[in-house]
Formats: sequence, structure tokens, C-alpha cells
Amino acid sequence: MKLSSTTCLLFFLLAYSSFAQELKPFEDGDRAVFLGNSITHAGFYESYIWLYYMTHFPDRKVYVLNGGSGGDVVGQMNARFEDDILPMDPNIVILTFGMNDSGYLGTDHPETAIRSVKKSYHDFGLIQEKLKSHPEITPVIMSSSPYDETQRAQDKVFKEKTEIMKKITDLQEKAAEKNHWAYVDLFHPMMEMNLKQQQKDPTYSILGEGRVHPGPGGYLIMASLFLKNQGLAGKPIADVIVDAQNSEIEKSENANVYLLDAGPDKVSFGYKAKSLPFPLDSTESTWGNPQKLRDAFIVYPFTAEFNRELLRIKNLKQGNYKLVIDGEKIAEFPSDSLNKGINMAMFTNTPQYKQAMNVMFLNKQRKEIEGKLREYYWVQSNYFRDKGMLYEDSQRAYDMASREKEGFVGSKMGVYRTARFPEVRKMWENNQETLIDKIYEINKPKLHKIEIIPVAAK
Repeated sequence: MKLSSTTCLLFFLLAYSSFAQELKPFEDGDRAVFLGNSITHAGFYESYIWLYYMTHFPDRKVYVLNGGSGGDVVGQMNARFEDDILPMDPNIVILTFGMNDSGYLGTDHPETAIRSVKKSYHDFGLIQEKLKSHPEITPVIMSSSPYDETQRAQDKVFKEKTEIMKKITDLQEKAAEKNHWAYVDLFHPMMEMNLKQQQKDPTYSILGEGRVHPGPGGYLIMASLFLKNQGLAGKPIADVIVDAQNSEIEKSENANVYLLDAGPDKVSFGYKAKSLPFPLDSTESTWGNPQKLRDAFIVYPFTAEFNRELLRIKNLKQGNYKLVIDGEKIAEFPSDSLNKGINMAMFTNTPQYKQAMNVMFLNKQRKEIEGKLREYYWVQSNYFRDKGMLYEDSQRAYDMASREKEGFVGSKMGVYRTARFPEVRKMWENNQETLIDKIYEINKPKLHKIEIIPVAAK
């Protein structure tokens, strides 16, 4: 009897009976490196995770670093672990793979798929041993984001790739359980969201376009699921309730609030939240993918879970009121809306949102510099390693690489021609540190005066 490729892959899975560890939030001083393929190399989801920490925990200085390299399978991640990842001095390494390990050959090459996964299984074992040999590092295993096999689109579909990826995620989860490491599942939740939305719109994809690489919305969902696994979903930026009639602060979660004046038709109070809103960049884009950041909201409740700056004013006289912060009008609301509560994080003209945007701008610049360094390390691992010229960075090395016809190598030469000089790389590293220091200088929430003022009758 001839076994299917899916059945054969089951022989490479282990059945473990222990449990994975809980994924804890990052603490002050943590250096977390995401070790992955091109989905990680792009830098988006790591940047969003770090931006959440920058804004929600402004006094908790952590590092969330990009250790991705485009095209990698887990064997290549294992090969570059010592020379690429360890120099980042991580105390947490999040290992994620599966998209490339599952291949792109479809149903016509089941034996190749079996060999590919068997090789990944072997190499995954090697990198597990390396991680265990570094007690100063806490390993985390994270599944890949899914391959969208079900979107109704014109591009080629690799049938059964999803089934092969499922087997890889099973392998990853079992390994995490065996080693008592935390495990983060992106694959199954994202696939479930995707299929649910495709019942309404078959052309929809949680990734945007292309079936493999997410756009900004998909990356935001990846970041959100990671943060949710850390137990951070539902933590408000602030949650404040003021009883106008009784001149009372009923609730002030994650914020310091003191009443200045209150009455049935007016309220004013001092407000200093312990977090900033999460700023959303409407211009964020990825090459070849039109998906926008806010497209994540179609399938994921990001605002409800991570971006609630709640203000409720009870017992106001019926009428319309202005929300004024530091003397600037933000918006108008009927008293009923204020009684139910509003989410100030939805208003981009508040001073606290503008402050968060400045953090975002600097973080985006930091990501761009980090991306140049990732291009340099890609050239080392994917071109020079096999030629025995790793980190040679000589004129001979540059001349050889610049003559290379393979497209991916050529696309890196604009960066490599200067990145090969150690002084340039050091400058980029220093520039990143300058930006990070500035971010943690300007991300501290400030005291604001909030007023609820009646709108004058016309």
C-alpha cells in the first residue's frame, strides 16, 4: 500500500507527554531576538511588538530584535546561530520556521516534501541542543504564520502545503512541551480567522496578497497574537470613570486622576495615564502587497484587546459636550455617549496620541537602520558562507558578489557595498542606540488637563 505524503510525515513526529511553559511578558532589560525567515527579516511584527512595549510600558526598557534572514529553513538558522544571533546578546530567543521548510513543490513531489521535513526535523534537533547549551537564554518556539491555500486568486497554489505546515507546527509544539519551553501558535488562529472571513469574501486573505508574506495588517495580527500569548490582551491604556453629579472619581485604572471641578454640566480633572495609545501608521506598506495596517481590524479585535483609553462621565445633564485636553478641543459628544464611555485612543488629535506618534516615527527609523544590518547578514549567510568567505568583506568579496547573477544577491549590493566596512556597521548600531535612547526619553506619559464643557446652543 502506498502511503500519502501527509501520512508519511507522521513518522517524523514525536509524542511527548509534558507541558509547554507559559510565555511571560518581557521585563526591563530583556533582549529578545526573533530568529526566523523572510517573514521575520521584514521586521514588521517585531517592530509592532516593540512599539507596544514602548508605549504601554514606558519605564520598561526592552529590546525586541530582528534575527530574520530571507529564504531560511531551520538548518540555515542553525548554521548562523553562533555568528549572527549570539552577538546580539539575547537572553530570549524566539525560534520560528516552517514556511520554507514545507517547500513549494505541491502534490506532484511527495517524496521531496518528506525529505524536506525530515531534514527540518533533524536540523531542528540540532538547534534545540544549541539553545539548551546556553542556560543564559530562554528559548521560545513560535509557529509560522499560515500559507493561504484557500484564497480565490489567480496566482499559483501549492496544494497540500498547509497540511505539511500543520505537521511542522505539531513537531514544534511537541518539542516545546518536551523541553518545557513556551510555545506560540500563530498558524492555527490566523488560519481560522482567514477561513471564517473567506466564507463571506472568497477573495479575502489575512496576508493581503501573495499567499506567503503578510502585509502590515497580517504582521499586526502576528504581533497581537504574540502579545496575547504573553497575557497582555485586555490591559487598558487607562480606564477612568467620573461621576459628575457626585463630584467623584469612581475608577482610575492605570492612571493617576485628580478632580479639579465637577457638576451636572461640567467636569475638569488632571489626568496622567501610565501608558500611551498604540499609534497606527496609515502609510505603512510592504513591497508588492497593498494591505493596510487597519485591515487587521476586519478579523482581529485589536482595539478591544490592546488600544483602549477609556473615559466615562456619569450623570451629566442631557446635552452635547466638548472634550477639551490642555485647552484644545478634541471632539464633541452627546451626554449619552459620555455616560456609556468613549475611547480616547481613537482620536489622533489628542496630545497623548501625538506623543505616541513621535515614538512610532523614531521606532520606524530604527527599524529601517536595523533592516540594513539584516541585509548585510543575509549576504554573509546566503552567499559567502558556502564559499568559505564568511565575513571576509574584502574587495575580492565585493567584486565577486556584485557580479553574481542570482537576483536576491544583486538586490543586496546597494547595502553591502558600504555595510562591508565595520565602521559603517558600527555607525548604524550607534544610530539605533541613539534612537532607542530618545524613544525612552520621549515616551513617558505627561499630565494633562481634561475638561468636559457644554456646547453652547446655536
